[in-house]
Amino acid sequence: MTNQLHLNTPRLSHLRELESEAIYVIREVAAQFERPVLLFSGGKDSIVLVHLSVKAFWPAPIPFPLMHVDTGHNFEETIIYRDEMVKKLGARLIVASVQDSIDQGRAVEEKGYNASRNVLQTVTLLDAIEKNKFDAAMGGARRDEEKARAKERFFSHRDEFGQWDPKNQRPELWNIFNGRKLSGEHFRVFPISNWTEMDVWQYILLEGIEMPSLYFTHKRKVFQRDGVWLADAPFMVKRESEIVEEKTVRCRTIGDITCTGLSLSSADSVEDIVYEIAASRVTERGSRADDKRSDAAMEDRKREGYF
Repeated sequence: MTNQLHLNTPRLSHLRELESEAIYVIREVAAQFERPVLLFSGGKDSIVLVHLSVKAFWPAPIPFPLMHVDTGHNFEETIIYRDEMVKKLGARLIVASVQDSIDQGRAVEEKGYNASRNVLQTVTLLDAIEKNKFDAAMGGARRDEEKARAKERFFSHRDEFGQWDPKNQRPELWNIFNGRKLSGEHFRVFPISNWTEMDVWQYILLEGIEMPSLYFTHKRKVFQRDGVWLADAPFMVKRESEIVEEKTVRCRTIGDITCTGLSLSSADSVEDIVYEIAASRVTERGSRADDKRSDAAMEDRKREGYF
């Protein structure tokens, strides 16, 4: 009964407007570009993007492959969900491996307590785009996530080096998107740019989208670093003062284990998550360790080619 009240609330009609806008952008990508790809991380935003892509072209299959930039330090649940989803949809999956980039000398493994492979994804992503000759890469980034992402347009131009110039973006008047580019250049495209974290979870509730178990409360061995709970793993280098203990937690965002903060939570349903987000005073990326490296961490990485 409670779910029905949520689904029938008139104010949620804005979700259908956001859905329509996102599907329009996805179809524009398919129409304007020769070799598009959808970047899939296993997180809620990319899951919603896949769901929207299915709706955009139904009953035909998704006309572009999915690509996962695999750090090698992912949660096991993420990989299991990814593989089951791809099999169910009959989609083509490309896995770009950060470990391969390290083995080839293209990226250098970080050392120390705060070492992470998250930043190394940029090299792997750019190499995979060049290797597969992708001219558009769609992702689930949203403007409300972080101040650097708030500067993005739907169609975000990248030069031949994969770099982004926030001061040199094309106007997007009346939803007219300019996908023209020179040889070697490509676009990043963000169909759910105008969505908020709350919109994403309300849409997941509305559509009944199956989600990875990581998003719901579960017991996990964790330790605290700089006020953030991190999952314990064999590759995590811990200080003597960082004590591993078992807590009831869930992921609010999903990424590389080394930088994905966990929230103490008892939310075991999508509806619980909606209520929890409504009451939260901490931003979605407030527990992401990679965003804490500097005040402009995200923008610096985006300029270099990060998503």
